Amino acid sequence: MREVNLRRIDLNLLVALEALLDEKNVTRAANRLGMSQPAASRALGRLRALFSDTLLVDGPGGYVLSARAEEVRPVLRRILAGIGEMLEANPFDPATAKGQVRLLMPDLQAAALAPHLLARLAREAPSLDLDIVAPGANGIKALEDDDADAMVALIDEAPAGIRRRRLYDEKLVTLVRTDHPAAVGKLTLDRFLALEHIVVSVTGVGPAPVDEVLARMGRTRRVKLRVPNFFAAVEIAARSDLIMTLPSSLARAAASMKRLVSLPPPLDLGSFTMSLAWHARQQDTPRHIWLRRAIVAAAADMSSAIDVGN
Repeated sequence: MREVNLRRIDLNLLVALEALLDEKNVTRAANRLGMSQPAASRALGRLRALFSDTLLVDGPGGYVLSARAEEVRPVLRRILAGIGEMLEANPFDPATAKGQVRLLMPDLQAAALAPHLLARLAREAPSLDLDIVAPGANGIKALEDDDADAMVALIDEAPAGIRRRRLYDEKLVTLVRTDHPAAVGKLTLDRFLALEHIVVSVTGVGPAPVDEVLARMGRTRRVKLRVPNFFAAVEIAARSDLIMTLPSSLARAAASMKRLVSLPPPLDLGSFTMSLAWHARQQDTPRHIWLRRAIVAAAADMSSAIDVGN
């Protein structure tokens, strides 16, 4: 079998070949291809040289296909259809989509954002399931290794290949149980530092934002307890004198349980931005475009619910 060097072949000739074999007429093929009749004739000449066959032969009333052209025609149609399918954007219909969306998201943010995202999935993609995993210290690597679809987290810097966009801003507030002595009167800095604190820490290491601010002030607090998730912290705070400082969206959700009250912290903790991150390989995938829009919309739903609750 003769080995064919595809790099030396103009694949546009295959489109011309399809038109010539269908029309069996150079002029009609040229019109179909949007080229001049001489250009179509030159394409036929190149195809004849390529196939070492006349392809179109004289017959009654015009051209007819050669035996070789008859063999080539069904294969050509399959090839062109396959190329078209390959180049066509993979359709994605959330209403019929099945499978699992895997998101990296800290427990704190999942508690606030996931209910709104699930509500949106129920309306738009009822057969898609949601798998939320704590990103830990390797969230970016999980995106790079294609172990997750996207990540919602506090992201200061993103390496090459990782795309991100702002989702929402958070402030920190302090939570205490409803009958806590600190809930009465103003929570001053001295009162705040005299109390024992809970810190939610996914990794279990490193200072919390509150401690970083206090260190710059030359002050410290007593962190009595570190826990790895929000729900444990809330339950403990509701049943003890320990207090906790956490994002306002979660504090408001916890306070709605009527067992805790939210207080403004007695120091300026600023705000921080939660971002949505994904790998660049997913940038133009229809499924991922829809997913990113759904997450952004869920964040907007969450922010609206917080504003209404104020």
